[in-house]
Amino acid sequence: MSTLSTDNGVPAINGTPRTPGTPLLAEDARWYAIRTRSRHEKVVVRQLEGLGIETFLPLDTRMHLWKDRRAQVELPVFPGYAFVRVVYSPEQRMRVLRAHGVVEFVGTRGKATLIPDKQIDDVKTLLNSKAAFKNNPKVQVGQRVRVRGGSLDGVEGIFVARRGQRRLMIFIEPIQRSLSVDLEGYDVEPV
Repeated sequence: MSTLSTDNGVPAINGTPRTPGTPLLAEDARWYAIRTRSRHEKVVVRQLEGLGIETFLPLDTRMHLWKDRRAQVELPVFPGYAFVRVVYSPEQRMRVLRAHGVVEFVGTRGKATLIPDKQIDDVKTLLNSKAAFKNNPKVQVGQRVRVRGGSLDGVEGIFVARRGQRRLMIFIEPIQRSLSVDLEGYDVEPV
């Protein structure tokens, strides 16, 4: 949600009209996603918590292998994103955006999109349960995608599915020809 104006010019918070002088209350706070600079998620969250802003950064512990050692590392479940719980007002928006590493609120036309508390609670429940999960970017048949990792890392094409098989189609438009490859074992992300 965003700050709205009522007919009398008094701002509305989270869609609820306010009378002049009514203070913003903590119970009016809602969850919003913010986009961060690459690999700045933890730094952003520490800064915002230092400012007294409630945050949520879903982390997954994984074994990371280097040439000389192995160690468990905590990586963001959603790289490049964190969540903040604020009363979305111009003042709060600027407090969040001023933190080093914050790029923008996620939303459309310059307005942040509200994330229901239930969705945040569900992610917390899943992470606390220690159940195995896989991060799946939203990919639809016919959508342009990029392969992440493996020998096809960075290859882009159109995502197709036929008889339960996921494939990547690379179409060369000027000559009206295409190639397709099985995506079994590869992760893809929308482009």
